[in-house]
Amino acid sequence: MAELYDVIVLGTGPAGLTAGLYAGRSRLSVLMIEKGQTGGQIASTAELENYPGQMLEDETGPSLVARMVQQAERFGAKRVVDSIKEVHLEDEIKVLVGEKEEYRAKNVIIATGAHARPIGCKGEAEFVGRGVSYCATCDANFFRGLEVYVVGGGDSAVEEALYLTRFARKVTIIHRRDELRAARSIQEKAFANPKIEFLWDTVVEELYGEGLLKGMVVKNVKTGETRQIEADAKDGIFGVFGFIGSIPNSRLFEGIVEMDERGYILTDEDMHTNIAGVYAAGDIRVKSLRQVVTATADGAIAAVQVERSMSDYC
Repeated sequence: MAELYDVIVLGTGPAGLTAGLYAGRSRLSVLMIEKGQTGGQIASTAELENYPGQMLEDETGPSLVARMVQQAERFGAKRVVDSIKEVHLEDEIKVLVGEKEEYRAKNVIIATGAHARPIGCKGEAEFVGRGVSYCATCDANFFRGLEVYVVGGGDSAVEEALYLTRFARKVTIIHRRDELRAARSIQEKAFANPKIEFLWDTVVEELYGEGLLKGMVVKNVKTGETRQIEADAKDGIFGVFGFIGSIPNSRLFEGIVEMDERGYILTDEDMHTNIAGVYAAGDIRVKSLRQVVTATADGAIAAVQVERSMSDYC
């Protein structure tokens, strides 16, 4: 029979790694399971500036994650790579069925995160971290004094465009419709901002460049006309920020754990889900800010709650 762990952490992004660290430090038996790359979305961040206590020079997502892994493993947290295909969470002993093995635990912390909904154009993946971003809070400073384009027309897109005006010299919102979907109050701020311009009825067809993003092809959805937009010669790069939503990695838990209409897991402030012994932390849960710093806080809270429940049980 498979080993019985005090807690299994699903996902090894900042939330999962912090949960593993805190649980291990509490002398709980911990298994962290990751189906792909350790680190989650932060692992694709080439430069990092806003995590408290980070190295001031040359800090990257991967370098921060590497130290988090070392900390968690130092306190005994085990780590395996497997893809979980089936979960049984309602009973006292939770069972997770992976492609390689079956895993058992008294508690489970879901930290599977979310991923940005891609713009869906040719060349997009090639320029992530090289001109393409999905997080203004993370990357706005890298485009200080440059031109940036924001794809989307909802609340988050317009709010992020307003935020980007603090850094970029010009921000252009590209929207496939002829009016924004954002709340009227947010729209009014955008229309009143002299740094913001609009490309209506437009979608991005292609992104291109040599190493860095230097140009794109856009199409008017009403006329079918396409045109090229290229970076100013003195800049050599411009930014494209995609804000057309994020997708929680929660399909595995549908019909089991309570979620909102978008698929984010509902928790209380202590990370409890509707199922006893099951917690959620990080970008997977309903929350107002999805950043490394909030993910690590969630992971710490979830692990402490597990430790307290185990103490009560004993």
